[in-house]
Amino acid sequence: MRSHPLFSPWFSLAPALTIVTVLLGASLVYGVAQSLGLMSVIGQDTLSLDAYRNLFTGQGMAGREFWGSLAFSLWVSIASTLTSSALALLVAVWLSERRGSGGAENLALNWNLAFPHLVWSVALLLFLSQSGLLARWAAAAGIIQTPADFPVLVRDRYGIGITLHYVSKEIPFLALIILAVLRTQPAGYDLVAENLGASRWQRLRYVTLPQVAPALLSGALLV
Repeated sequence: MRSHPLFSPWFSLAPALTIVTVLLGASLVYGVAQSLGLMSVIGQDTLSLDAYRNLFTGQGMAGREFWGSLAFSLWVSIASTLTSSALALLVAVWLSERRGSGGAENLALNWNLAFPHLVWSVALLLFLSQSGLLARWAAAAGIIQTPADFPVLVRDRYGIGITLHYVSKEIPFLALIILAVLRTQPAGYDLVAENLGASRWQRLRYVTLPQVAPALLSGALLV
């Protein structure tokens, strides 16, 4: 006997899906309309492809800055994701081999997640800027002469400060995901590989990584 449509999952989700669809759809339509020159607020009511033409020909300020901004964004996102994924994997493997300290491990990984990105970025700014705490401590310790001699890690051309921000926020999140997967896997696979002569890095590559790859990939795409 088929269930009544009123009790189907899609019908239950309909109110939330409707709100999300309307909000996202309206934003997309509004953005596309603006890109085509339809901005009634400033009196532009004529369709135009000038924005796209300038984008691909490199004319105008937007055309000159777009591709550089896109490359910078891709560099920061790829570098931070790959770095945090690799470090989170190592941290999770190390913690999975420890026993009897689950509470301390969870606290060490979860305290960072309690801070929003904005708050965490301000905290890193206070530490990493040339007028920040690290620069002042280095100057006081005689490592550098003045705080201005501290390496530029904020607003630098390579996005080091932004990358450090994302890495420090993503490592605990990804490590918790990987750790949860590792603790549900039997230890027999790793023991068999070790008995067969596999080194630590070989076990990590051929045993551990295939086990956690789906969860790691999902988490990396999510962050």
